[in-house]
Amino acid sequence: MLYKKHSARRISHLFAFLSIKAKVFRMYAVIEQGGKQYKIAEGDCLNIELADVSPDARTMELEKVLLINDDKKVKIGTPYVKDAKVIVSFKTTAEEAVVKGKKLYPMHHRRRKHSRKRIGHRQKYLQVVVDKIQA
Repeated sequence: MLYKKHSARRISHLFAFLSIKAKVFRMYAVIEQGGKQYKIAEGDCLNIELADVSPDARTMELEKVLLINDDKKVKIGTPYVKDAKVIVSFKTTAEEAVVKGKKLYPMHHRRRKHSRKRIGHRQKYLQVVVDKIQA
């Protein structure tokens, strides 16, 4: 009985190892936008901070690229990679790409003063799709 448990475990580890080897490498980049850093690859959909974009725009260029990694080499910027940019697009237009985040309820409380205040906040984001990473 003990032998069967160990052999099943070895086989499952073998399949896990083979699935790791079969993964296809995708070029990725680390960008900075709105005071935050994002690790992105082509085809990724992500929510970024609101930016000044015309309402009828369909694409946007992000030029603050911190790192680019393709299969052969890694480019690390000081602080940004020269002549590198990421082209992102909106599903329709920039005006319709604005989505709302999770509702938060920060609370202010003064102890022993019978004073409480609850505030609601909902952050807005731009939902974008990464089209191309140019190095």
